[in-house]
Amino acid sequence: MIGTLTGAQWVIYDAFKVFVGLDVHTKANTKTKTKKNRKTKDFVNKKKKKMGLSDHQSRQALIPSFLYASSSSSKRLFDLDGLMNTNNALLHQSPPSVSRSSPPKSSNGGAIVIPAPKEKIEMYSPAFYAACTAGGIFSCGLTHMTVTPLDLVKCNMQINPAKYKSISSGFGVLLKEQGARGFFRGWVPTLLGYSAQGACKFGFYEYFKKYYSDIAGPEFAAKYKTLIYLAGSASAEVIADIALCPFEAVKVRVQTQPGFARGLSDGLPKFVKSEGASGLYKGLVPLWGRQIPYTMMKFASFETIVEMMYKYVIPTPKDQCSKSLQLGVSFAGGYVAGVFCAIVSHPADNLVSFLNNAKGASAGDAVKQLGLWGLFTRGLPLRIVMIGTLTGAQWGIYDAFKVFVGLPTTGGAAPPPAKA
Repeated sequence: MIGTLTGAQWVIYDAFKVFVGLDVHTKANTKTKTKKNRKTKDFVNKKKKKMGLSDHQSRQALIPSFLYASSSSSKRLFDLDGLMNTNNALLHQSPPSVSRSSPPKSSNGGAIVIPAPKEKIEMYSPAFYAACTAGGIFSCGLTHMTVTPLDLVKCNMQINPAKYKSISSGFGVLLKEQGARGFFRGWVPTLLGYSAQGACKFGFYEYFKKYYSDIAGPEFAAKYKTLIYLAGSASAEVIADIALCPFEAVKVRVQTQPGFARGLSDGLPKFVKSEGASGLYKGLVPLWGRQIPYTMMKFASFETIVEMMYKYVIPTPKDQCSKSLQLGVSFAGGYVAGVFCAIVSHPADNLVSFLNNAKGASAGDAVKQLGLWGLFTRGLPLRIVMIGTLTGAQWGIYDAFKVFVGLPTTGGAAPPPAKA
């Protein structure tokens, strides 16, 4: 599982680097160049010199402009309007202008302006929350989709323990009955649902953490920062689960009832036809019961663990640590926090799986059939492994994205008070 996660993360990471115009980080890329690449580089350099472009300007990354929007007049702006034209037009146009005071204007008045990528986003600005929302999409959607096979076995162990007796036998049964393709059944509602949840979870958490800190004031925000983390994460999760619930309902039905549907496209209409649109939210209250304690533990314990690691384990202050070390701390703190999350939220997870699988079932029916011991322990070891890995990977990806766009990693300190 760790190998799969790590491999997927590097593929996504390098794919994004290629997308924004960076080289994939390998020794081959840095030490060797083919004859064709050398000729291409010489050609580009000649054209850059002819156009009057500096080497710094030519390396501007094509990062979405909303992530670097700022009202500061000191931001360096680079007019990329001409670069959106064809190659022939590019070779004959006049050099783009660089301004420190106002964005350059094109002849058609619609220049595309992107500040230098090394400029940092202002904390708690709209661009800051947009970046956190985007980071949440990447961190939650991709990681949950990657561990779909584990989630599939876990759900079936919860619903049909007589058939799926253990992790190993569960994989064997799925492979025998559905083949290798069956391991990723339900990946589409998983990807879309948890991407929506991640956007709301991380974006609103950063918002509510700042909001409650401003209400409490600097003194009480510092003194009771754990309560700030708990309140902010709970508020964010209430919103996030509303986005997740319909996808989760379809996912569980697709994964635990073979033949019900192939995925989201045919599963959603069947689900609505069978139980109505309101049936998509039948599991919302149990989902809140699972996810709110989970998220409160996820954020509060992570922030506390990271702060303790910088205080007692790492001798160097956080602002003096390398970015790679900070991201390593994020992953380690996230993994430990994920173990606590799995234990706290597991009874509600069993309840959600039971209700979404059985038509017309109630919470009382679940307790009666599973028993209190089964409610707390059935599928728990697998979920600890899955959630620990997921949470560690999510914090690693989320903070990596924040570092990428020029923000500091998460952890430790309460946000500064609002300006008067």
